[in-house]
Amino acid sequence: MTVPASKFTLGLVQMACTNDPAENLALASSRIEEAAREGAQIVCMQELFLAPYFCQSEDPAHFDLAEPVPGPTTEALGKLAKSLEVVIVAPLFERRAPGIYHNSAAVIDTDGSYLGHYRKMHIPDDPLYHEKFYFTPGDLGFRCFDTRVARIGLLICWDQWYPEAARLTALQGAHVLLYPSAIGWHPAEKEAEGRAQVDAWQTVQRGHAIANGVYVAAVNRVGYEKPGAGDGIEFFGHSFVADPFGRLIAAAAESETVLLAECDPALQESVRRDWPFLRDRRVDAYAPITRRFIDP
Repeated sequence: MTVPASKFTLGLVQMACTNDPAENLALASSRIEEAAREGAQIVCMQELFLAPYFCQSEDPAHFDLAEPVPGPTTEALGKLAKSLEVVIVAPLFERRAPGIYHNSAAVIDTDGSYLGHYRKMHIPDDPLYHEKFYFTPGDLGFRCFDTRVARIGLLICWDQWYPEAARLTALQGAHVLLYPSAIGWHPAEKEAEGRAQVDAWQTVQRGHAIANGVYVAAVNRVGYEKPGAGDGIEFFGHSFVADPFGRLIAAAAESETVLLAECDPALQESVRRDWPFLRDRRVDAYAPITRRFIDP
């Protein structure tokens, strides 16, 4: 496991998106610069940050939003990362080949070099979240990336509900699990269930932090988006960072913001010594986890 020499600071960019990818990239770049000025060493954007959340409908024209990874956006952000000496995590709509597209996130190191990318493994198909129409499930596995700041694990949105994903990423020595997200309320549900939905979203990820003794950071978008037919989605923000004990050390509200949090690898070491969950795992007994369901 790579251990940073000192504490490091995360920056999460929680923003609303326009219909213009170039405008969104410019806005994101300015927020990355703001985060760097405030001391961030790793800056993570929200899921699919270059466009509104187009998966609310099934429209083949939206495939035109995709790009190669690496490609023009990673090249532009590489120059920015080098100039600011920060790590940038850029979630992108990846065009891999004709008819093969992924929901991905690229990692760019402090010298501007492209380190690789993660492809979202769990693909939802829910009302207004028609991701199976657009995205091929990831085939790179669960991944960590050694940056010059820390070893980071990447997962994306729907992945956050799966403890197996968090565990397999944490077992690769991650200091922090980053979850770029696009989650919000169906307007008709907000009054009755909105608070409970936010609580569930935060709670499951705080559980991953505790169970794995790792920092967890989730970065969400904000704003009401209605790119087509339907009632639209109100993205609820509430980006946060939890420490390896599950405590919220930074939390945003429902407005655009740059959220900062300091992470201390020494705390991760201390928590894992006191709560040695990884030591006591019964790896000899877990084979049934690979089955879809265990019938009575």
